[in-house]
Amino acid sequence: MAKKALEGLTESMFYVLMGFLRNEMCGTDLVEFAYNKTKGRVSLGPGTLYTILARFEEEKIIKETAVEGRKRTYQITEKGIELYKTELARLKLCVLDGESEALK
Repeated sequence: MAKKALEGLTESMFYVLMGFLRNEMCGTDLVEFAYNKTKGRVSLGPGTLYTILARFEEEKIIKETAVEGRKRTYQITEKGIELYKTELARLKLCVLDGESEALK
């Protein structure tokens, strides 16, 4: 069965969306947010980050709000907020499933 677009986000995608919940951000802000939030576990390289941003913008999950030279700032859209909530619910279910098996 084929997956729908953006059904089940990667860890990097999830943290990028999480960063946008706070406020508008540029790529550098997102790298710093993910690194700090995960205590270094998630480190976004430029290739990964800008691929995610391009895909999210194409899918209308984020929108560009400012351009200053090469610096582009984005904000999350309503569609992006809904995607984040859906992914958070999916991950919670995964944890519950995993915990129920670990306790057997």
